Amino acid sequence: MQHHHSVDASGVFSGPVGADLRAMLAPHENVLAALQVDLSTDLRFAAGWVVVTSERLLARDPGTAAWQGWPLSDGLALRLQDHGGVGSLELHNPAARLALWRFTLAHHPQALRLVQRFEQQSARGDTGAQDEVDDPACPVCHTPLPPDTDECPACARAQPPQTSTWVLLRLWRFARPYRKQLAAGFFLTLASTAATLVPPYLTIPLMDDILIPFQNGQQIEPGLVLLYLSGLLASALAAWGLSWARTYILALVSERIGADLRTTTYEHLLRLSLDYFGGKRTGDLMARIGSETDRINVFLSLHALDFVTDVLMIMMTAAILFSINPWLALVTLVPLPFIGWMIHTVRDRLRTGFEKIDRVWSEVTNVLADTIPGIRVVKAFAQEKREAQRFRDANQHNLEVNDKLNKTWSLFTPTVSLLTEIGLLVVWGFGIWLVSRNQITVGVLTAFIAYIGRFYGRLDSMSRIVSVTQKAAAGAKRIFDILDHVSNVPDPAQPVKVDKVQGAISMQGVGFRYGSRAVIKGLDLEIRPGEMIGLVGHSGSGKSTLVNLISRFYDVSDGSIQVDGIDIRRFAVADYRRHIGLVLQEPFLFFGTIAENIAYGKPEATREEIVAAARAAHAHEFILRLPHGYDSLVGERGQGLSGGERQRISIARALLIDPRILILDEATSAVDTETEKEIQKALDNLVQGRTTIAIAHRLSTLRKADRLVVMDRGEVVEVGPHDELMDKQGAYWRLYEAQARRAEEDAQAAGVIIDSSLLHPAHPAGNS
Repeated sequence: MQHHHSVDASGVFSGPVGADLRAMLAPHENVLAALQVDLSTDLRFAAGWVVVTSERLLARDPGTAAWQGWPLSDGLALRLQDHGGVGSLELHNPAARLALWRFTLAHHPQALRLVQRFEQQSARGDTGAQDEVDDPACPVCHTPLPPDTDECPACARAQPPQTSTWVLLRLWRFARPYRKQLAAGFFLTLASTAATLVPPYLTIPLMDDILIPFQNGQQIEPGLVLLYLSGLLASALAAWGLSWARTYILALVSERIGADLRTTTYEHLLRLSLDYFGGKRTGDLMARIGSETDRINVFLSLHALDFVTDVLMIMMTAAILFSINPWLALVTLVPLPFIGWMIHTVRDRLRTGFEKIDRVWSEVTNVLADTIPGIRVVKAFAQEKREAQRFRDANQHNLEVNDKLNKTWSLFTPTVSLLTEIGLLVVWGFGIWLVSRNQITVGVLTAFIAYIGRFYGRLDSMSRIVSVTQKAAAGAKRIFDILDHVSNVPDPAQPVKVDKVQGAISMQGVGFRYGSRAVIKGLDLEIRPGEMIGLVGHSGSGKSTLVNLISRFYDVSDGSIQVDGIDIRRFAVADYRRHIGLVLQEPFLFFGTIAENIAYGKPEATREEIVAAARAAHAHEFILRLPHGYDSLVGERGQGLSGGERQRISIARALLIDPRILILDEATSAVDTETEKEIQKALDNLVQGRTTIAIAHRLSTLRKADRLVVMDRGEVVEVGPHDELMDKQGAYWRLYEAQARRAEEDAQAAGVIIDSSLLHPAHPAGNS
């Protein structure tokens, strides 16, 4: 008996577990999908399995050795859910839940496959072998394919598409504006190549009409010698001038193409939504825009030009050779098939090798991008040796990958040279035989050898260009991976113009998912213009996600968010965000002056406007204490300023653009009490007359909110003023009491007596 199973289920067949499972399978019963669950029902780590076969569902619970089985039937259902990083798989029949398995979300793709296979097999209702299943499946991983497509999503994510040299042709979109200069460069290349082919042709009369007759005792004609030598000099000067002109023109064009490529890539990167950056490393993106574009630029300015010159030289040389003597020219072409075969073979190896080198080099830059901005943390925890080892390991990996590729390249280049030398030897032998039979002259053979040297030299040069071409192709692919990515927050085709915003926000049936995890579900909320809303709830309840949706950093998965009655997806993203002010928990300052950071959202602001915003943010006093006042340089990420000072500059930055909608995301959570008071004064100025949405873990900071919105697991569970919610003794009351108890315990532990009225204010939150 032989059982077949899909690739994604093969792991269950290893070890003792696999032996037990194989013993349970009936003849012709095949495993279709398997899920390794790694959590017990009480959320402790333990290994178990859930398996779908062609006849039933089998399970081995974590921590047990026994297998259970349920025959597939119409009444059996699998329900897949996830929350807080934990996935749940429930088996139900019409009457009750039969089983429950839990797993970390690393196994979520396998869970999706298992549920899909289960539903397909249950709907089919037969017990045939998997070989008889006629629905399309991926030939690599055997995952069922989505409807109306022949691409497997799992394989598409796991295996990036292979790079083809043809990707370089996509660079034409950047070369198009310079097509006139490129055409001029091409004709100059053609002319300079033709000029370099003149000297070997002049060797024929020099040998046959001058040197050989002189050797045989005949008189030399000085005028004829001068004519031939002048021709050699003129062709050399023409080749030099034409080559200089074409090199200069094409170098200028390639530099501009490279600059346009970098600018376009960076601008496109800035337009992508936040979820793209969540899956990318800073060092990798820096390497793509920096080193990859430089590599493409070098290819365009040097090697592409050399390649065109080589092709023209080979074609023109071949034409001259055949015009001189066709049989000798045919002998010249003997090594070509072998060189072509080697180039084709090595090109594939180089392509995959350079792709791997690019990925490995990104590991090196990622270590730098992680360590340098976080150098304070590295030193605080004395991890210099660890980070140095990380860099050493990444660098060593890069070295090993390059060494492996160099083995292939070091064999290829000398082999091509050997073949060209053998070809030259064959030409010499055949040419001497033709001279001995008086079919060609010595001058013709000399010219032929000169042309052959150039012909084979260009072949050798073309073989070397294979390496840089594949490097450029790998770099172009990584660039176009960015350019081909479409933002998940697109601009509408015909955006609604945003001149003035009143600030009324309406959320209707809003839902949002991070990948496979539902974060916001069926949320309805109305916010009036000028109203201050406080968002409260446990960590992970969806507060920050909700303000990200309002800011349109992400687009909702379900429902809609409307501002002044218009769906925000109908606004141009940049126009809409000009009306939103954002103050984050961790304020980010750019390298530059204090004034430049305050005016970041309004670069044309006058110094008077900047100072007025700083005064309103209670930042003017400490700015004047700095060595150069508003012209003092701020280090990268605000180094040299305290957390409270950075936050007040962030508030001044938001004040300067005068937004109608203000979002405060934990603006005071990372500072001490005294600094919080200063920031709170600045915030009081900031929220005046604006629709404000504030998130705070310390509920006391929201005492001035008109209404509090309590969230739990992505849903709004309570809405109302502080007193009203306290009277209900619901979710908000429990949050507040728990926080009050913690504050009292902390105070008692510190030996501090606090006023309980500060923890339980007597006045309604909306009126305080």
